[in-house]
Amino acid sequence: MKKSILFLLVLFACSQQTHVLKTEKVSGQAKAAVSMEKSVVLGVENFLMNHVDLVRGKRVGLVTNQSGVDSKLKSTIDLFYENPDINLTALYGPEHGIRGDVFAGHKVSDQTDPKTGLPVYSLYGKTRKPTEEMLANVDVIFFDIQDIGNRSYTYIGTMGLLIEAAAEFNKEVVILDRPNPMGGEAVEGNIVHEGYFSLVGYYPVAYRHGMTIGEIAKFHNSEKDLGAKLTVIPMLNWKREMLWQETGLPWVPTSPHVPYWNTVFYIMATGTFGELHTISEGVGYTSPFEFAAATWIDADNFAKALNKLNLPGVLFRPIHYKPYYFSFKDQEMKGVQLHITDYRTFKPFITGLHIMKTAMDLYPDQDIFAEGNRISSFNRVMGSDAITNALKNGASVKEIQQQWQDELNNFLKIRKQYLLY
Repeated sequence: MKKSILFLLVLFACSQQTHVLKTEKVSGQAKAAVSMEKSVVLGVENFLMNHVDLVRGKRVGLVTNQSGVDSKLKSTIDLFYENPDINLTALYGPEHGIRGDVFAGHKVSDQTDPKTGLPVYSLYGKTRKPTEEMLANVDVIFFDIQDIGNRSYTYIGTMGLLIEAAAEFNKEVVILDRPNPMGGEAVEGNIVHEGYFSLVGYYPVAYRHGMTIGEIAKFHNSEKDLGAKLTVIPMLNWKREMLWQETGLPWVPTSPHVPYWNTVFYIMATGTFGELHTISEGVGYTSPFEFAAATWIDADNFAKALNKLNLPGVLFRPIHYKPYYFSFKDQEMKGVQLHITDYRTFKPFITGLHIMKTAMDLYPDQDIFAEGNRISSFNRVMGSDAITNALKNGASVKEIQQQWQDELNNFLKIRKQYLLY
């Protein structure tokens, strides 16, 4: 006889086979984890405490990486592999690999995990979408990776492809939900246009979408009418207004250049123009994504011009540095370091547009959109060529925002029906 009685609330989203499991009563073990302090209980912890029955007698696959850990920093791989009720048979690696040791953009290869002896199939090499052969030895496949709240992060694109493959090959897929480190309230930016969907823009969502991975999974399964057998294991105690530092959870670098929880705000501001390789975003130096600099910028004048805009939640400090590696290695870069003063009012995506616009206004002889394949990479990240064209044509940031406002309003209406918290 079971030690605890579980009441499962099953929610259906737009007639799709999407289940969201939430524990109403918990065992003594679970109560200890939830506790009076109301720390956030991750989806993986909720699953292991309350929902392991879902996979008894089934072969289990797991898409994860170094960020897939519980609140005590134990790997989901190890948690599953050591659990006698879970028959873990295969692992799947996204960009950077299951251990996070592969550089951005570099292909991940198939391998055997040396710790468990399990096969690891690459989802960031010649194959991005799991094939029937890759899923042959699993009945249900889990996704447990920490997202950063940024549309162009490849992990959520990998999740979308996983859901599609699960639907195609009649496999169950379970999303172990995790916090959006930027919180779940603020939304900003444009929507991806037809012709620009890619792994760095896989969904028609705002650049800052304000959703968790579980919510995005529901959105994708329903809006594309996939019909996947999708189950979302929610977090407990997470509130939409929470920033990462308020969750009580330790931060694990989600990729080599996202070392701290607040890097997610900086990457949204500077990672966009960083794609162009004409203005340095600080990758290759000590504080990735905290800078905007070039060899031709006057640091003091640039900082003065940006601070004069009185952008909410951020100040700009003149800075000089030489990157140790990557773009602009050993070159003297001059520009600004962003200092976020208020994470709740700071608008990173809009701030990035202001940085580009200011650089173009102050230095009209410098073409930040220098011809080359980096423009196409920038446009993919931005979701269309509309922002590139608007900036080239001298549009103000306010005018650029007005161009996408209608599509953003429509997204906000659609988004509401998929929110879990």
